[in-house]
Amino acid sequence: MSGLLHAHSGLRWLTLGILIYAIINALLKKNKAYADSDKTISIIALSLTHLQVVIGLVLYFIQGKYELFKVAFDDSLPKEVKSTARLYALEHPLIMLIAAVLITIGHSKAKKATESSKKFKLTYIFFGIGLVLILSRIPWPFLVETANWF
Repeated sequence: MSGLLHAHSGLRWLTLGILIYAIINALLKKNKAYADSDKTISIIALSLTHLQVVIGLVLYFIQGKYELFKVAFDDSLPKEVKSTARLYALEHPLIMLIAAVLITIGHSKAKKATESSKKFKLTYIFFGIGLVLILSRIPWPFLVETANWF
């Protein structure tokens, strides 16, 4: 289980990097022809995002994070404890799933689009929204005491 947790934490950097690269690539090339390399970048970003979701869901159920719902909504506990429990039980998994769905929709719509400019636009919009959502709910070490950089 520790290996999965380290993989999930470490792969986030690769996933964030390729998402940022895909967005910047789409923005810089928005008026150029859509090449196979652009498609490859999109597929890698999509695949890493899906891999992160799968590893995250396995960890969620193996670690029993769903049990934190009891803590998250227990009014007798301190606000900080409830906030951290709510992040791990609800906010992080839900927002990450939504982000992955948006990235998947963006990739799918871009793949079906016929114009290069439309492909790039769909990529940077959907991947960008997904990235913002991901960044907003990563348990960063400067926000959550129990979080790690890797």
